[in-house]
Amino acid sequence: VSIQGYIFIYISFYVCPSMARVLQEGVGDDLSKLTFMTSVLTPVFGIPGCRVTRCGYTGEDGVEVRLICCCLNQAGGRSDTVGGISVPRDSVVALTERLLANDEVKLAGLGSRDSLRLEAGLCLYGNDIDETTTPVEAALVWTIGKRRRQVRDFPGADIIIPQIKAKTQRKRVGLISNGPPIRQHTPILSPEGRVIGEVTSGCPSPCLKQNVAMGYVETSFSKAGTPVQVEVRKKMVPAVVSKMPFVPTNYYTGH
Repeated sequence: VSIQGYIFIYISFYVCPSMARVLQEGVGDDLSKLTFMTSVLTPVFGIPGCRVTRCGYTGEDGVEVRLICCCLNQAGGRSDTVGGISVPRDSVVALTERLLANDEVKLAGLGSRDSLRLEAGLCLYGNDIDETTTPVEAALVWTIGKRRRQVRDFPGADIIIPQIKAKTQRKRVGLISNGPPIRQHTPILSPEGRVIGEVTSGCPSPCLKQNVAMGYVETSFSKAGTPVQVEVRKKMVPAVVSKMPFVPTNYYTGH
């Protein structure tokens, strides 16, 4: 048995309204046919072995360009090619510089990406969902198809299926507040001051000019518009439960 692993490098290309036009100059495939949650293997500006995926983790229209740089074999060594599509690591720099040569393309850090995905109400694994969270608690039941629910052929089905038909003790919700920003692990309290949950992600929203967050609260406090409090720097700050996404998404569906 041969075991191999791969080293991938991603270049995320998001938000810019002219993203598809800028990238189209460097690919042979028609990006107007590349819709949300689809991908294509194509050279990008002459660099082979690139996987272009239109996933939109920020809630905006955008793509990720994945380059397979090398393969790790079972002994821990590296090979230069993976199925004929591996590329030199120097190509990552070359592709980045080629994109930045266009005045419409700007560098942005993970903080920008994180605020966008939070405005879109998208979960970050390890923060908003983990092995202790069920899809029902996290408001992600839409990820379980009808057939899977009927045959119960997925891990955790014995717990998750009954939860779909009943209420869980907690539920993931959005929160909006003013004043100091709400951060991860911030306690969520009822208007009377009882702890009812905890924030899992939070930041100021550049689009809304307010603070946005998500977290888990007791189900009785999960209805949109419910007033709550959050404890920020040992002070109580008013907040309100909100529907998500906070900002409408702009995924490209081809229409």
